Amino acid sequence: MTKITNHMPTAELQKLDAAHHMHPFTENAALARKGARIMVRGEGVWLTDSEGNKIIDGMAGLWCTNIGYGRTELGEVAKRQMDELAYYNTFFQTTHVPAIALAAKLAELAPGDLNHVFFAGSGSEANDTNIRAVRRYWDIKGQPEKRVIIARHNGYHGSTMGGGSLGGMSPIHAHGGKIDGIVHIGEPNWWAQGGDMTPEAFGLMRAQELEAKILELGVDKVAAFIGEPVQGAGGVIIPPSTYWPEIQRIVDKYGILLIADEVITGFGRTGNWFGSQTFGIRPHIMTIAKGLSSGYQPIGGSIMCDEVAEVLGSHGDFNHGYTYSGHPVAAAVALENLRIIEEEGIVDHVRNVAHPYLNERWQALTDHPLVGEAKLVGLMGSIALTPNKTPHAKFASESGTVGYRCRERCFANNLIMRHVGDRMIIAPPLVIKPEEIDVLMARARKSLDECYAGLKDDGLLKAA
Repeated sequence: MTKITNHMPTAELQKLDAAHHMHPFTENAALARKGARIMVRGEGVWLTDSEGNKIIDGMAGLWCTNIGYGRTELGEVAKRQMDELAYYNTFFQTTHVPAIALAAKLAELAPGDLNHVFFAGSGSEANDTNIRAVRRYWDIKGQPEKRVIIARHNGYHGSTMGGGSLGGMSPIHAHGGKIDGIVHIGEPNWWAQGGDMTPEAFGLMRAQELEAKILELGVDKVAAFIGEPVQGAGGVIIPPSTYWPEIQRIVDKYGILLIADEVITGFGRTGNWFGSQTFGIRPHIMTIAKGLSSGYQPIGGSIMCDEVAEVLGSHGDFNHGYTYSGHPVAAAVALENLRIIEEEGIVDHVRNVAHPYLNERWQALTDHPLVGEAKLVGLMGSIALTPNKTPHAKFASESGTVGYRCRERCFANNLIMRHVGDRMIIAPPLVIKPEEIDVLMARARKSLDECYAGLKDDGLLKAA
């Protein structure tokens, strides 16, 4: 089949987009005036827009294109599955081969006794599953009052009502509220909140907030704790080394369920198959999506440990599910994606090649006058922007003002980096090569230089 290389002029496409397409997490009226950037092609770590610009994707789409763009094998698998069995559900005591094979493969890859998969269409849906699963689990065990799930401020677990409620982001809660029975504790963000404490002491303090909250609410009321191994949408917040061991001690002590949200950190992002392995976490439930199919098909799921799955499966129907739970095309594509990651040694590439190469250059950004901290685990990193080198100095301007300006310079220089407040973040495709890292870093430095010059000109290099 011939590739479509022609399209309507960019301005006409932008006009149609503005007239009919509502973008997520976007002020659509402002975007309509500006015009969306239109991507038309991807290959490896590169995107091409409708004007022919080649852009290096430092965010792997939305943290998901782990194997990069343009892998025709996944399209071939999708077509073959569509021809054979385009759709069937997994309700009513039926199943199909792709769902069976993918569940078995995930059980093989996941650590510990995480051997059972409940499929969903996204990470948001999977976290909705987790809410119902943990509450049903305790109900079956004769403790229906254990309904409270503890999460973290500035964590992100999706944007459905359930997932958005688990997340600790007030702008999401402001649009529609949140469901009952979810409370939040502090995040392990040492740079922004650590003050004079060492990272290690701060990590312990933040983790111990979980124990304090359990005791405040009552052990008989708390069902689970959920956290991302590394907060992604919160700004790539890599916790101090003391944090997760203390969290693990606390959940073990009080016998509550631990949910690791691996939607971003799963499938090689941190240099292991899962972030739980990188940080020594032993979850009862693991949320997966994004890198599961490298974004080529929408698919997510909850991988549950033996005990949770056995309890849920032993007392009547678990009244929960989605039309596209274990969709055969999505499952087949995910299987092919996992084959590529495994057979091409992509996790080893992250750990042994890409991370060491990027880390040296990423840490060197701290010599830039605009950078106060540079952190990287695997292939997800962040830099804290600062008006000066005073520890933890913040800008006097509203949070996000400087980050947005820096992001715009990145975009202008054909580099996709994202900002969270005044923090810049990256998570490139896992297949990125050293020479492509060189390009990414050159464009990042250029963008930081331009941002710094603009801030000086506009009098915005002021500390709060």
